[in-house]
Amino acid sequence: MKLRLAVAALAAAAVPAVTSPHPAEAQARDWSRTVAVTPEGGFRMGNPEASLKLVEYGSITCPHCAQFSADSSAALRSSYVRSGRVSFEYRPYLIFPTDPGAFLLLSCLGPGGFFPAAEQLYAEQAAWSDRFRALPRAELQRIRALPPIEQTAAIVRAAGIDQYFLDRGMSAARIDACLADRSALDRLVAITERAGTLGVQGTPTLLTNGRLVGAQEWSTPEPMLAGG
Repeated sequence: MKLRLAVAALAAAAVPAVTSPHPAEAQARDWSRTVAVTPEGGFRMGNPEASLKLVEYGSITCPHCAQFSADSSAALRSSYVRSGRVSFEYRPYLIFPTDPGAFLLLSCLGPGGFFPAAEQLYAEQAAWSDRFRALPRAELQRIRALPPIEQTAAIVRAAGIDQYFLDRGMSAARIDACLADRSALDRLVAITERAGTLGVQGTPTLLTNGRLVGAQEWSTPEPMLAGG
């Protein structure tokens, strides 16, 4: 999928550093419950010292990414991340106009809420993405004439993505603040641009221990994780 960068915004929340537990504790620990924001701007689930590190560059509006999420999420948690041997990091990659605002609000949920909400947005992707695509031409033109930060908010509301977060307990004031974060907009653009230096050209693109896999299906990296 070719990059069609329109507008962008992402809030990167700071979280306390994760400390490595005693070896006996690590064996009993469920590492899938440990989520942190990474220096690269992604969200990492799992042991920061995992021997195998899987990274996905994804678009929240990408249908291939939605399928990858549906196929991989349960297995990643239970079979790989939970034990501490594998970590999984998701980094945002902007392709569609609906990506920036959705990523911004996902980030505002913080590390604890990011992965469950992203998986649910993927599961409901067809409804909200179709809603935006069905907008009348005049409304689309009005939105496109807005400054980038205002476009982000207008697109989120036109697609009904704001209601998704309201239904999950985020206040209207918090939504407004997240969507108005100009520095977050710049950070998300920078994350996407840096991905290009790694060879990322579409989504989902995967890396294992820094090596580009480039697959769009869970069946490609899964044997690597099982064998690692």
